[in-house]
Amino acid sequence: MRTEENIAQEAIAATGQAADSTPSGEEDEMTAEGVMASDDDTEEETEEEEGEEHPAHPTLKEVIEENAREDEKPFSASLTLRSILGGDILNTQGIRRQVWLILLITFFAILYVSNRYYCQKQQIKIENLTTELKKSKYKTLSLSSELTERCRESHVVEMLRANNDSTIHPADQPPYIIIVPN
Repeated sequence: MRTEENIAQEAIAATGQAADSTPSGEEDEMTAEGVMASDDDTEEETEEEEGEEHPAHPTLKEVIEENAREDEKPFSASLTLRSILGGDILNTQGIRRQVWLILLITFFAILYVSNRYYCQKQQIKIENLTTELKKSKYKTLSLSSELTERCRESHVVEMLRANNDSTIHPADQPPYIIIVPN
């Protein structure tokens, strides 16, 4: 079972501070003692150790507090390429100061994308209507030419001759012109 001291020592070792604070032999003995200790002994040792302050061995709480601080370095006024590429620009204080700018840029990006989508949709609609208009013009032109062909006098006369039972026949005399006085 891992004790609080062992966890703290592992955290110190992970941060690279263990080599400076304790010799390697003492650390191995402490770890071995902590692993082999029973539950009762562990509780007693932790109560005794809490009362004593070990400047060379910080507790887990101290290590966590040191590594997980919420306060950050203030946003530096000098912006360099190294600070931008290194990610220093993304600290919390800098983001908080620029949150409205980020929201404005996001809004304009969404507006730009939606406007482009709408324009593409309108272009597709215009293209479809243009092709439909061309098809309608061709159909109208072909129907108009067919109607003109059927309405010619020679064609009408042929149809009348084909139907012998028809009482309609072409006029023998030219039409009369009637002049109406005012």
